[in-house]
Amino acid sequence: MTFEQLLIFVAVAEREHLTQAAAAVGRTPSAVSASIKALESYYGVELFHRVGRRIELTRVGKVFLGEAQATLARVRSAETMLSELGGLQRGTLNVHASQTVASYWLPPVLMRFHKLYPGISVKLKVGNTRMVADAMLEGVAEVGLVEGRVDEPALTVRRVDRDVMAVVVAPTHPWAEGPPLTPQDLISGASWIMREEGSGTRAAFESTLTEMGVDPAGLNLVMEFPSNEAVLSAVRESGCAAAISMSAAGPLVERGLLKVASIDLGARDFSLLRHRERRQSGAATALEELCVEAGNVFQSSMDPHIFSQP
Repeated sequence: MTFEQLLIFVAVAEREHLTQAAAAVGRTPSAVSASIKALESYYGVELFHRVGRRIELTRVGKVFLGEAQATLARVRSAETMLSELGGLQRGTLNVHASQTVASYWLPPVLMRFHKLYPGISVKLKVGNTRMVADAMLEGVAEVGLVEGRVDEPALTVRRVDRDVMAVVVAPTHPWAEGPPLTPQDLISGASWIMREEGSGTRAAFESTLTEMGVDPAGLNLVMEFPSNEAVLSAVRESGCAAAISMSAAGPLVERGLLKVASIDLGARDFSLLRHRERRQSGAATALEELCVEAGNVFQSSMDPHIFSQP
């Protein structure tokens, strides 16, 4: 088994698409296919099911994927260690971030990092909070950034910023111009569009409801989506409400395309994750310092009260 075979297998497994995997690793689709077949033939296993023009992992493939990802992570860690001997001149930093952080907060920080360390390649992967925590536990990511709560003994959680949450509705919704809402109104007065299970946005909203004495299970959930953008688009075209970050909803609110209902959901943390037992590279430490610095200087204008109706 070669490093290249592992690299190709992981690329195909993560995308479940030969052509996309080939582009990602800089090989032709035929070379990628031949590499997978050679691996399967040598070890006498089937790693993928061929279903028409699609491919999907077999049970054996799913088990092997975790080990292959961890092996590649260890190789990259060794590479990073050597690169640091040259003073952060070269190397790769694998960062995983949940959607709100990755889409609205992190990009300026990464551009600042690139300006300071142009030789370090940052590989950013976006998922929900649960996915990011899992990537940190498995060693696939060296730095994780999330907006949800993480309770994992193996990980340290460091707050780097705060994020305002709000309930948003279409301009024609009764809550758009209505009086202040009570927690019970959230259960009895609306249908909801929400992020998927495992997202930090959903977890934060459900936690806030619980603190208000309201059971989240009582929400009339009509649809859930895997992205903030999809949630916001659906709310604009419906009579439903959504609880979401003002980092995501703010531009639409400012343009009058959405309204903020008059109820305070408070704020939540943007947090940086580190593994307690794994050595952190100099590149990861440098990015963490920039994240903390960004949080210290960030002055949010997304206060829901300035959008709420009197």
